Amino acid sequence: MQPPPLDNPFLESLGVELTEWKSGYAEFTMPIRPETLNRQRVLQGGAIATLLDAAAGYSGLFSEGDPIHAFTLSLTISYLDKGLGEKVISKGFLERKGRSVFFARAEAWVDHKVLIASAQGVFKYA
Repeated sequence: MQPPPLDNPFLESLGVELTEWKSGYAEFTMPIRPETLNRQRVLQGGAIATLLDAAAGYSGLFSEGDPIHAFTLSLTISYLDKGLGEKVISKGFLERKGRSVFFARAEAWVDHKVLIASAQGVFKYA
């Protein structure tokens, strides 16, 4: 099953694609382009943070009916390695779901080979 369109102008501007989305899981892919690099010519930390936030957030929002929305209350990121490669893949995992908030974690991988960052977040349903 093909994931729905993003309907997220900011992510779309970065070339991000929603590559997999199901209950409790979301995956995004972004090409590593010159405009996403920092002064050291590696993937900029904010781009990584954006992907981790999106993956963790979307992991708690899957619905086959009306869209569900949420916003980030807290996001803690650990940067583990440099972002050097062709693309970065972020994978989000729903950890626990409550009535008004949910908890999720995410990982960012370069070319499915190198784990470059991980995150844990708290999100509130809108």
